[in-house]
Amino acid sequence: MAGLDFLQQVMTDDGLVMAASLAKVLHITQTDLAAATGLSQDAVSKRARLKSRSTQARLKDTVEIINRVAQWSGGTGRAFAWFRSQPLPPFGDKTAEDLVKEGQAEAVKAYLSRIADGGYA
Repeated sequence: MAGLDFLQQVMTDDGLVMAASLAKVLHITQTDLAAATGLSQDAVSKRARLKSRSTQARLKDTVEIINRVAQWSGGTGRAFAWFRSQPLPPFGDKTAEDLVKEGQAEAVKAYLSRIADGGYA
């Protein structure tokens, strides 16, 4: 249930991620959010850039990964800490943050699915 609450706090009814709300929920600045997602400051702060398909895709990937990890890590804050700092051995010890920045969010989501299905990381 906490996941649904998190999603409701950071997404509009039509599925857009609100960068300011996401930063607030994660207790970081929009500058930090831009850095964590590999986006420019303008991409997370200017309305026209925020609504772009590429910006929203990156933010949605980040939200989806954090939401999935929050379910077993003990909450959104811990999930974000995992996202930023947990080395993932199958990816050369890169973090989920590193992989999202490199456009490899689908690989992170597949990794999380394998774990959720009881597989090995």
